[in-house]
Amino acid sequence: MQTFEWIIVLLLGAALLSALARRLGVPYPAFLAIGGALIPFLPNSPEWTLDPHLALTLFVAPVLVDSAYDTSLRDLRDNWIPVAGLVLMAVGLTTLTVALAARWLVPDMSWAVAVALGAIVAPPDAAAATAVMRQVKLPHRLLKILEGESLLNDASALLLYKLAVMAVLGGGLSLSSGAPVFLLTVFASVAAGYVLARVLTPATRFEDFPTSIIVQFAMTFGIWIAAEAVGLSGILTIVVYAMTIANTRGPSMPARLRVPVYAVWEAVVFILNAMAFVLIGMQIGPIWERLTPDMRDNYVLFAAAILAVVILTRFAWVMSYNKLIRWRIERYGFHPPRPMARPTREGAIMISWAGMRGIVTLAAAFSIPEVLRDGSPFPYRDLILFTAFAVVFGTLVLQGLTLRPLILWLGLSDNDPVGQEVRYARTQAYKAAVASIGEDDSLAAKLLRKEYGAIVELCEVGGEPYQAAGMPGGALRLQAIAAARARAIELRRTFVIGDDAYHVLEEEFDWAELSAVGRGEPA
Repeated sequence: MQTFEWIIVLLLGAALLSALARRLGVPYPAFLAIGGALIPFLPNSPEWTLDPHLALTLFVAPVLVDSAYDTSLRDLRDNWIPVAGLVLMAVGLTTLTVALAARWLVPDMSWAVAVALGAIVAPPDAAAATAVMRQVKLPHRLLKILEGESLLNDASALLLYKLAVMAVLGGGLSLSSGAPVFLLTVFASVAAGYVLARVLTPATRFEDFPTSIIVQFAMTFGIWIAAEAVGLSGILTIVVYAMTIANTRGPSMPARLRVPVYAVWEAVVFILNAMAFVLIGMQIGPIWERLTPDMRDNYVLFAAAILAVVILTRFAWVMSYNKLIRWRIERYGFHPPRPMARPTREGAIMISWAGMRGIVTLAAAFSIPEVLRDGSPFPYRDLILFTAFAVVFGTLVLQGLTLRPLILWLGLSDNDPVGQEVRYARTQAYKAAVASIGEDDSLAAKLLRKEYGAIVELCEVGGEPYQAAGMPGGALRLQAIAAARARAIELRRTFVIGDDAYHVLEEEFDWAELSAVGRGEPA
């Protein structure tokens, strides 16, 4: 079967697995992991390879932009302590414990190689976890902590990975020399991402969808490549760039561009996830065939031990931190910046079990150089690839398939703070829409006042508004929608509502605007 035909079959298979996963209420990456593991055993399965230097750029950069674009700065700020603990301490402890276990199991493995392995398997991918959590209405605060972790822990883990690989290539690993480089890279990458967003945003505004989406992807890959070329962190640079863009250009993008752009990004992220599992699965087949029966046993035992260390280390950190925080609350009280759920033991158990690994681990493992500078093979590269896939596969299958039952068993819930914010912001937005109509006494104005007034009344009594389609007043309706959107943007800018609530209203206004334009009014 030719390459193109295999691509069609694999993408179709990924789509069917994803549909099945959603029907069963499990994260679709778990099924992709199973499918990727089975590919090498299919008759006449393809044997594709990818330049290791391209792996992180291709698979991680767009995924991070998509995640960073939807990240709420307000929620990240409110939960910065638990997020920082997971990003720094959990990643650091996992890297250390995995390195110690690897050295104990394989004494000939150098510290640099062991640290590289630890950094590869350290960052969880919350995309799998949040896919389940949104279905079971997990408490909003826990969801935001996991999303914040998944966005930033990749940066800390891959910075450690980068330093470790540089040490392997250079022949040594020194904390005294690595720490300054680490800190300088962090601050310089954050500054570069912010400056690039401010400078490039005005120059990348296009009014047609094809040009806009092409420029967005070109900028995503270009910024990552440029950052890596000058020694910065591509992850930190692209995350800061995307978050800055989301809070500047995002609200100003017209609805007729934003709706298809969001759809394209969602499709691309899914395709990249699918291809990452496919490509890494293809590498496992040849590795397995090269091993003798005794070596296969050793590889499986090593990978199983590392998987256990990864899971237990996260449990140890999260439960210890949670115990300390609950003790502090009992002694000093709970004084959050805004109403939110208190830390509980049940929540800590859920966060501990939500440490599934995913595309970042696969891409990092795949990006390990095949040879050193002297032409010799990279030490234990096959073992690292095998272990990385085993950790991803094990966590996605073991934790991913049991996460939903665990959440239901723990009985976690909250008072739906996002829904409350949506109702409040919708009320304020449509009041602004009514006010924008002014003293206009036309029939269209009267109908719009009645329509939007009914929405405000429904929101105030806790009901869901009904959007009437086909109502007259196209130009006036666009004016009112613009006023409502401006009010929602203001509520988001002042942190009265978070990004989750804002995006609900943004989508509502987008479709209302497109409906008005569709009746013959100009865009």
